[in-house]
Amino acid sequence: MSLPTSESVPDDQANLPPARRRRENRLIIPLEADERAHFLDELAQRTIPSFDFFLFTALAGLALAAAILVDSPALYLLVALLAPFMAPVIGLSLATILGSGRLFLQTLSGTLLGSLVVFLIGLLTGWALRWLPSLPVSQASLHTQLSWPDFAILTLGVILIIYMMVRTEQKPLVPGIILAYELYIPVGLAGFGLSSGIAHLWPDGLLVFLVHLTWITLLGTVVLAFLGFRPLTLFGYTLGTTITLIGLVLAIGLSLYGTAEQTKVALPTGVPSETPTITITDTITETVETPTAPPILTPSSTDTLEPTMTDTVTFTPAPTQVWALINSATGANMRSDPKADAQILTVIDNGALVEVLSETVADKTVVWVHIRYKNVEGWIWQSLLTTATPAPGW
Repeated sequence: MSLPTSESVPDDQANLPPARRRRENRLIIPLEADERAHFLDELAQRTIPSFDFFLFTALAGLALAAAILVDSPALYLLVALLAPFMAPVIGLSLATILGSGRLFLQTLSGTLLGSLVVFLIGLLTGWALRWLPSLPVSQASLHTQLSWPDFAILTLGVILIIYMMVRTEQKPLVPGIILAYELYIPVGLAGFGLSSGIAHLWPDGLLVFLVHLTWITLLGTVVLAFLGFRPLTLFGYTLGTTITLIGLVLAIGLSLYGTAEQTKVALPTGVPSETPTITITDTITETVETPTAPPILTPSSTDTLEPTMTDTVTFTPAPTQVWALINSATGANMRSDPKADAQILTVIDNGALVEVLSETVADKTVVWVHIRYKNVEGWIWQSLLTTATPAPGW
């Protein structure tokens, strides 16, 4: 039996009531089962890493190596610009909310493999630094600390990238840069810190990377749920798997946060302000002899009364401490020995006050000076110091 030509087909979009038509236009996920499955399959395929993902990951790793050696903030930004679109990271959230264990393993392996590439490049960079002259790396420690501004920017990036991915087929550029900046730079600096021996880079950078990755997965799952994504009983997606994956990610996140709080790893540490104080103290020792008792007077032709009092003042000047200021716009490396390939004990900021000890070592055209900074003794180039108190030979 055919419908009369005067009746409209209920599913015809043009003949739907205006209110229903507006409601369907606002929907992100199609209501029909076939269309919904097709939509989710296409979205899942976009999150699986391809060859281009690993190629641009390697380019980002090389840019990070240059940023570390040059100590340039602009090159750190270039790392995020060269990084690939971080779709596999969003795939972790999509697999979690849909309960797809297979998609979760695919996107997780791609994310970790790409991060491993950046980590290994950072590892080689730290090894190469041992054979290069002393170079400042003051910018590196800024990217291996957990901070609320980073979490705020990361939250905004996750919300934008998920919304734009499910609404359009284009790759959102700016949110992808945010995710790459907050993931690739810390994990690369962790590898650099492991091989170079510079403090507060390893394992701080690795912990920052894992915390950020966990936060992206949890927040992405919440955003997808808010946009209408739900686990299905068809097409391999189950509610039980979703609950399991959410619980696993949440447990990892809480464990990482607890580790950071207990060990104080990857947390900002306050740097006490240093006020140059130059004092010369003369120790004055005063010895006063008690006057001798007066002699007993006896009748005599000559009476002699000679009391004596002697004041002895001894000046014992204390050794003068020699202080100097770091004169390097990018900071200076303090090494364990007067050698260019010696271990870097710490990076001293420009303008910091250090105590100059007496030892100096001449190495070809470089003069190394023995210093003490925050109760740690090491060696630094004499050309990077400006003396604040006089010292022989300066």
